[in-house]
Amino acid sequence: MSVSALNGPVPRRMLGVYVLNRVSRGMTMTTASTNAATDAVPADPDEKPRAAPLSLDAWKQFVNVAKPYWLGEEKRQAWLLLLLLIVLMLAETKFAVMLNDQAGEMTSALAGKNGDRFWTSVRACLFILAFAVPIYAFYYYMRDRFANHWRRWLTSRFLDSYLKGRKYYALGADKEIDNPDQRISEDINTFTGRSIHFLLIFLGSLMQLVAFSAVLWSISSVLVGVLVVYAFIGTVVALYVFGNPLIHLNFWQLRLEADFRFSLMRLRENAESIAFYRGEAQERAHIDGKFGKVIRNYAKLIRKQRSLNLFQRTFSQLTLVLPGVILADGVLSGQLEVGRAIQAAGAFTAVLGAVGVIVDNFESLSRFVAGIDRLQGLSTLLLPDPDAPQAGADSQPPRIGMRPGDHLALEALTLYPPQSERVLIKELNLMLKPGDALLITGDSGCGKSSLLRAIAGLWDRGSGTIQHPPLEHFFFLPQQPYLQSGTLRSQLIYPSAQSDLSDAELLDILAQVHLPRLAERVGGLDAVHDWEKLLSVGEQQRLAFGRVLVHRPRIVILDEATSALDSANETALYARLRASGTTLISIAHRAAVLRHHTHVLRLKGEGAWELHDADGYRFDGPAGSAEVKQAMAVPVPVPVLVVAAAA
Repeated sequence: MSVSALNGPVPRRMLGVYVLNRVSRGMTMTTASTNAATDAVPADPDEKPRAAPLSLDAWKQFVNVAKPYWLGEEKRQAWLLLLLLIVLMLAETKFAVMLNDQAGEMTSALAGKNGDRFWTSVRACLFILAFAVPIYAFYYYMRDRFANHWRRWLTSRFLDSYLKGRKYYALGADKEIDNPDQRISEDINTFTGRSIHFLLIFLGSLMQLVAFSAVLWSISSVLVGVLVVYAFIGTVVALYVFGNPLIHLNFWQLRLEADFRFSLMRLRENAESIAFYRGEAQERAHIDGKFGKVIRNYAKLIRKQRSLNLFQRTFSQLTLVLPGVILADGVLSGQLEVGRAIQAAGAFTAVLGAVGVIVDNFESLSRFVAGIDRLQGLSTLLLPDPDAPQAGADSQPPRIGMRPGDHLALEALTLYPPQSERVLIKELNLMLKPGDALLITGDSGCGKSSLLRAIAGLWDRGSGTIQHPPLEHFFFLPQQPYLQSGTLRSQLIYPSAQSDLSDAELLDILAQVHLPRLAERVGGLDAVHDWEKLLSVGEQQRLAFGRVLVHRPRIVILDEATSALDSANETALYARLRASGTTLISIAHRAAVLRHHTHVLRLKGEGAWELHDADGYRFDGPAGSAEVKQAMAVPVPVPVLVVAAAA
């Protein structure tokens, strides 16, 4: 969406009359579909929204989001761009006053049948327009360029914090906020575009007020008094009658549109599974439910907007009559020229537009305030204020400590899932030496994958300490590998963007993971395809093993990473990793992988666990046939290769 399309351009100057069409341009209700998001967070229109009214709170939220741009490293360019726009607005306002004067001249000349005066005024108008039109066009170009520059900077700032420290994962896991992706991609664009738009509207209104008030006062002081009272009443009515209801409804329209769009994305992303189940009827019912909420909330919104439109149109149209009624006696008695009356009417309209700017733009302001609240909520989580008071240590839940070390060791580790008090693992002690291989097993839901998340630093609710080598020495292989958009080369070297390996070496790695003809089949290492659809799950898992051979990490964690492979491929890939001396941590349920490990960690549920030697361990036994070396006891150093398979 272009910036100029958000709420309409700054009012245009017509021949002789400063025409304010903000009201009519603001009447069309734009849906919030462009603000749809990609997260399934249930929305309840009866829930009280956090959106602030048009008040000091809304202003504080705006300042919190905008201040870093105007006072940070980009402040020089920001203020220079704003200064240029102000200069352009001053020139535009001056030309508007001149055109308004010439409109009065032409009208008086026609009324007096004075041809020379009329054509002199026409030439003056054309001369003014020759300068006004290019400045008008350049003004809008610079306005949109300014908004685009601000959006680039603010989006980059949010993305830096969103990706730093895996906050994107924490926000998704804890559900602290809905649709952070939509807030970054859409709400920032709306915020910067509308901020510039309203800033310039208010500055322009101030210029109009100064420029045209002098003209109006010189013609009729009575008109000025009527104007002040009229604008004050209109603004009060708009704020107190239409304020909070419109903000409330616009806030929920954003949420409900987001849920509707997510339901459609969910259908697309799971198309194959839904087709196998023939679940179209269920999916349609789910989508209809989401869409029904959108329609019902929008119906309320347009009913409230109808009332606002009626008020705005009445407020606007009465200005066509008021100046004429007040000036009629002067014109009819001959004390005032017709052209001066036209000039006064144009000045009245311009000054009214300046003092009634809130009324003219109230609907779009209400949507803007709802969007500011959403962006402020994300800013609070991603960009905390360093000067804000910090919560006391007693109010913080216990966290697992992370400590750098030469090898991986878990010391009295107790683990809870996010937002739950259920104990997954209690007092686990374990030490893994280079080359060890640990198999984690247990019933579904006992905490196997949760333990891997804790080792990776994704979950930290609990107590104890995890000693670990640098996290860049870890490599994780999930059951369903992540394949990004890009070339075959980028899939193989992911998460790196570049690699020093030659094409021949990359092709050799593909051969080692039993994909010798993959590059030839897809069109080479630089071929681009939809890899998730092109490759089978087994091929994807072998490609993920290729990433391990590219990066040569010290510790590999496999979460059911061979679930789609046959025994021969599984054995060959595990043997390849074991031969490299890599420490492996695996989650698995199949007995065939046991021979590739040195120790077995069996999670029994409710926090209990047992540690066994892999030799002689049986999956079908209650405790295995091997001797139980540790069960919630003291730490026992164990050399382990860690290979994980998701529970």
